[in-house]
Amino acid sequence: MQTSLTVRAITPDTVWLARGRHAAGSAEDVLRRSLQQRKNSQAIDDFLELPEDETASAERVFEARWRVGDDVTVRARLCVRPGGDAGPGQEWILVAEAEQPWDDAWPSPAALFWPEEPDTAWNQDSATRLALGEINVLPQDDKEMRRLLRNAVRGGWHIHVVVHEAMTTDDRGRAPVARWLPPGLRHRVVEHHAAPQQLRGLNWALRDTGVEVPRGGAVVLPGVPAPERYQARDFSVRAVFLDGSEPVDLVEAVTRFAALPRPLPDGAEDALTALRENWHLLNLQEELERQRGLVAMYAEALEAMTKSRDLYREAAESAHEALAAYQESAASAPAGPRPSGPPAASPLQQLTRTFERFKVKRPAPPAGDEKNHDTGGEENGETSTPAQRVASER
Repeated sequence: MQTSLTVRAITPDTVWLARGRHAAGSAEDVLRRSLQQRKNSQAIDDFLELPEDETASAERVFEARWRVGDDVTVRARLCVRPGGDAGPGQEWILVAEAEQPWDDAWPSPAALFWPEEPDTAWNQDSATRLALGEINVLPQDDKEMRRLLRNAVRGGWHIHVVVHEAMTTDDRGRAPVARWLPPGLRHRVVEHHAAPQQLRGLNWALRDTGVEVPRGGAVVLPGVPAPERYQARDFSVRAVFLDGSEPVDLVEAVTRFAALPRPLPDGAEDALTALRENWHLLNLQEELERQRGLVAMYAEALEAMTKSRDLYREAAESAHEALAAYQESAASAPAGPRPSGPPAASPLQQLTRTFERFKVKRPAPPAGDEKNHDTGGEENGETSTPAQRVASER
């Protein structure tokens, strides 16, 4: 069975996640109309579209809030961005968090953001473009089937169910399992159906996942990353009767799988952080609490600055007192004996000696004159010029 090499945080039990693709048209216009209709019908309390300057480039963000159960508040954030290399269309990520652990009996957040009309193409898996909550027929080619299933389970966003049809069914047997699932699971399930002759190729395509589909049965795929407590035998159904009756065992397997602690899907951690830290749609009570929190934060910062200033002032005063005490003790101390050695040269004397080293010396006399100069001077004790010496010789 494939496992993720990266340790991921577990999805909180208060969080509902979904990811999909809006195939055609402007998703923003569809969301605005749908959310306004939900607000008018009081299905939601309020919604907000964030200004463009507060979102990333080419990204639109919608927030909505509503109450479920015993007045439990749900906050939800849907982000729409271009589909990128996947072709035309827009990808969307929806994160909702309740004040209590999520109950799948609550309404699906996707059904509150998006319209439920059948002609709206928002309920597609972003990786494979397969329909959410509907039956998707597997390709006839075994390699293509394997590639499709391998790409479908990556990321961990959806619950993938594979059903093998033991025989060709009529319209009664074409009912998706999502029809019997709780509302909170209907837009989180991708259902794949294999024809009767595809069983061998289907199990060959699934061999990397460590699971097999029984003949005429079904299995809930582990996904990548897989839940820690997943065991293939616990989520395998021996027989699924495609006669229009409720597949009780399959519904129970999907429900148990959804209740397992699951790692956060790819990109879900950033989306959940944005929901918790960048929430804008506040009611009056929440706005008041937010302002009180800001006041408390500023008061703590001011108190910290005041303490820091007082500590600095005390340290400076202590330093001045220590310096004054040192100066006072130095002034009152008796003069010590004079040093026996020569006094150290002053800076001026050192500079003078340095300049004396660079004085220009008088050039020495020529070699021929040095002899005459030495003899004449030594005998008479006085100095004579060459002309005087010539006259005296005559």
